[in-house]
Amino acid sequence: MSKNPIRLPPLPRLRVRNPNKREQNPCLTIMSSVLACWASAGHTGRACNTVEDALRACMDAPKPPPKPSNTINYHLQRLSSKLIKQASKNK
Repeated sequence: MSKNPIRLPPLPRLRVRNPNKREQNPCLTIMSSVLACWASAGHTGRACNTVEDALRACMDAPKPPPKPSNTINYHLQRLSSKLIKQASKNK
């Protein structure tokens, strides 16, 4: 068995694609229900009151605190210069 480490091919840049995924708005489905109700019954009818109240409650609810963003691309960029220098020394 060889004692040489496995070498990976050089990469033009180190980057992870979109580590921060956006969450869907929780009120979006209720809003589409309100719009569908208004389209079928008219916006002045009493048939849509329960759906409208649910939308108001959803919109008035406090927003959850934002999640911290992923910093992997920052750290890859910061360390890439050290990795490139190290790779050029090994050649």
